[in-house]
Amino acid sequence: RNTGRSFRIPDVYTMGQDIGKRHVRKSGRKVPKTDNAYIRLLVKLYRFLARRTNSHFNRVVLKRLFQSKMNRPQVSIRKVVKYTQKKGDKAIAVVVGTVSDDLRVLDIPKIRIAALRFTHSARARIVKAGGECLSFDQLAAQRPRGNNTVLLRGCRTRREAVKHFGASGVPNSKAKPYVRSKGRKFERARGRRASRGFKV
Repeated sequence: RNTGRSFRIPDVYTMGQDIGKRHVRKSGRKVPKTDNAYIRLLVKLYRFLARRTNSHFNRVVLKRLFQSKMNRPQVSIRKVVKYTQKKGDKAIAVVVGTVSDDLRVLDIPKIRIAALRFTHSARARIVKAGGECLSFDQLAAQRPRGNNTVLLRGCRTRREAVKHFGASGVPNSKAKPYVRSKGRKFERARGRRASRGFKV
């Protein structure tokens, strides 16, 4: 019905606010998903230290304790030796994950490492060299603020599955194809062109 009143369209439209917060999702974990009692106790310990010490080191360790096992890749002794040899004997290498052995390193210096887990051979070689394998509760007692520590982590993209990400058939692709075997008979386009056996 025409009432004779004119309606003016505003020049600027403002977007409505989602007051209910229905579509807002904060990514990132705040608690670990694991049922491991040791990791859950470490989370309580480092949550306290992160709050009371105001240390960036403790906040990073707490965040990494939340992470999945895939995001906590193992670190070899070789990498630990490489990054701690300039720091001296008193520095502690910190790995929120597993420390594994590396046979390419023939002589291991005296090093101190704090980690969630050590492989049997890695622990034996570290102790034999006069080093020390610490747990995270021991680390919290000795270095509550993370002073004179070297925080290390492994490479997340070294998994075999990562090599297959992407399309392997397209040009300039570096993705590794899933092939039963590598040889003359496997995915070589035999029968499609003369350079690959024969052409029909």
